[in-house]
Order: sequence, then C-alpha cells, then structure tokens
Amino acid sequence: MNRRQFVQTAATASGLMIVKPQTAFSYTANSRVRYGLLGCGRRGTGVATSFAKNAGVEITALADIFPDQLAEGKRHFDAVNASLKLPAIDAKRTFHGHEAAAALAACKDVDAIQISTPPFFHVEHLDLVTRAGKHAYCEKPVGVDIPQTLRALEIARREDGKVSMAVGFQIRSAPPYVELVRRLHAGQIGKMAQLTGCYNAPPAVMVDRGTPSSDEYRLRNWLLYRNLSGDILLEQNIHIIDVCNWVMNAHPVVAYAKSSRKVVQNPGDTSDNYEAVFTYPGDIEFSFTSTQFNKNHLFDATGRFFGAEGVADAPYVGAVQIRGAQPWLWSPAQAAPPNAAPADNLADADMMKDRDFIQSITSGKLQNQIPAGVDTARSCILARKSAETGRRITWQEIEADTEAYSLGMDLKQFG
Repeated sequence: MNRRQFVQTAATASGLMIVKPQTAFSYTANSRVRYGLLGCGRRGTGVATSFAKNAGVEITALADIFPDQLAEGKRHFDAVNASLKLPAIDAKRTFHGHEAAAALAACKDVDAIQISTPPFFHVEHLDLVTRAGKHAYCEKPVGVDIPQTLRALEIARREDGKVSMAVGFQIRSAPPYVELVRRLHAGQIGKMAQLTGCYNAPPAVMVDRGTPSSDEYRLRNWLLYRNLSGDILLEQNIHIIDVCNWVMNAHPVVAYAKSSRKVVQNPGDTSDNYEAVFTYPGDIEFSFTSTQFNKNHLFDATGRFFGAEGVADAPYVGAVQIRGAQPWLWSPAQAAPPNAAPADNLADADMMKDRDFIQSITSGKLQNQIPAGVDTARSCILARKSAETGRRITWQEIEADTEAYSLGMDLKQFG
C-alpha cells in the first residue's frame, strides 16, 4: 500500500468530518466537536489549526495567560473559521489571566480541549480539563518530574472510560513509521540487537517580550528554563525516545547520561546537548545524542534499529527503510524522482493523529494514552537524573524519585 492509499483508507475508516450520533455528548449527524485551545503560542496554534482543517472540529473557545497572545489567537482562528464557513469565536469564550485554564474547562460550549501550555502545567491542566468532563489532547511531556507523572497516572485511572485522553506523540500516527514498526514487530530484521538515535536542532526561538529574568519573560520563553520545559531531553528529544519505546514495546531499565551547556548564551538553564545510553530489557542498548544550538539550522532527527538480519532507518526526513535479508522501502521515497527533495515522513502525522483523537470521541471508543505518555516521560527523566547525578540510574530508582520542580513565581500577577 502506498502513502496515498494509506491516507485515503485511514481517512475513510476514521469517518473524517462525520460525527456519529452514539457519543457521550449525543451529537446529531454531521455536527462538529466543539474544540477549545489552552495556550495560543506557536505550537498550540499550529496543532489546533490542523484539527480544524483536518479533523472537522469547530474552534469555539480560546485561553491564554497573556491577553496579546489571546487576541492574536482570536484573529487567527476567526480567519480559520471563516475559511470553513463557521462563525467567529464569541468574545465571551476567550479567557486570559491566571484563571484562564479553569474558565475554559468550565465553558459549556466546549467538548474537547487541547493543552498546549508550558510542560510544567500539563498535568495540572489535564486534571482541570478532565474533571470538568472534557476530552483532552495533551501535548508531551506528561509531567516534568516524577511526582507530576504520579498525578497523571491517578488522573488516567480516575477518568478511564469517561473521556478521551490523547498525548501529542504524532509520530506514532505517521504512516511510514506505522508500517516500519509493524514490520519490526513482525521480525523483519530478526532479533533486535542495538538501537541508535539522534536529535540535532537549532536553538530555541526566543520571544522579545518582558524584561530578561522577569516572570513574564520566563513564561513567554519557557523553552529556556528547565523547570518549565523539563530540559531539551524531555521537551524535544522525547519524540525519538518514544519511538524506541514503541519499537521495543518497553521502557528502559537503566540509563547513563551526560549533558552540558557549551554553546548557548541566552538566558535560562536548559542544556544544549545530551549524550545518553539507555538499556532496554534483554540488555539491548540504545545510544542517543542530541544538540540544540546550531544556528545554521542543522536538523537531523533519526532512529536506527540493528537486528540480526537487517537494519531499519527511521529519519524524520529521508528514506524510511529496511536493509538486509528482507529489504523494504517506504513507497513514496521509492517513487520519488532522482532530484526530488527528501521525503518528509511526518507530513501526514498531525492529520492522522488529529482524526484519530476526534474519532475516539465521536465513536465512543475513548483513548487513554496517559500511561504510555508517562512511561516515555519517565524514560527521559531517567536520563536527565543520570546526567544531573553523574551515575547510572535504574528504573526502580526513578520511580521512587521525589524531586518536585517548583514554578518559582506567583501567577496571580497575571490576573
């Protein structure tokens, strides 16, 4: 099956824009899921726009701690709604300030909420959203420390079967990766022996608002601060580590890692590089490196899997393939002309992920991706703790870890 057939088949199976009537909200045929966005920054706006255009939701409400971001979000989504022949967002359903999340959760004109706030707040907002009976699409990570992940698991147990809860690991919905992992699980490269991966990226983009080191600056530039982001391993590199957990059907049992801040000169305290060796059950090692400082926009995010009978390549951009006794190449790469740009293997990932989440709501087959999200978050925390302590850390140790990150500011100043 080629890429176009895969997308068309999956789109047909998901029901696309048609909302089935047998749902928790008793939708009538052809009605839309009413969708709220919590966090109107770059990523949040981009993902919610994809939901509107690809999954048939209606953006009905917005919330952000900063009124300027909220106003920009309303301008953007009013235009999106207009392009879909939907009404503008009622100003009464736009909320800002430190209580914006609670106000959005309480909004009666919202069925599902996308949580795109800084990672420090993900679990707190997941609690608010699901307690209010709303379905939740939560960006990764599911917690920046172990106490937060414990709270997330409590939420997952409490809300299981009541609302749909998705985690933003869209790569698990990317057609090339779905097919590759299926083949790996079927044993196409033989016994797994070793994994390698990398995530090399430009530095975090800074927002020129607020006085450096002020609370406003820290919130607007949360990517620069470890307590708000979880560090680059947990905020960005986590996608490659999640793919490895998916391939291995397991989480690491031990990790040894190093990190430092060698190049980046901006405010904050996040690392700009990591080197980590994770050990999975069966003594299978995963060697991972990352950088987040190259101003020439070097980007390379790749996983590679070595088996007794072959090697599998899983890059974001380029050929997704198996080389060895049973060779295979994802068909779009195979069909590309010689001088064509390398294939973007995530081109359909957001669309497929969005439709899958909305279909879980409209069909009543609710998702609970929180436990898997916690496993991957803890896998990253495992390596982060090793880098901080300078020693190997086991899974049992990290599960028992009690370090809790502190926000370090009073949000009421943003009333």
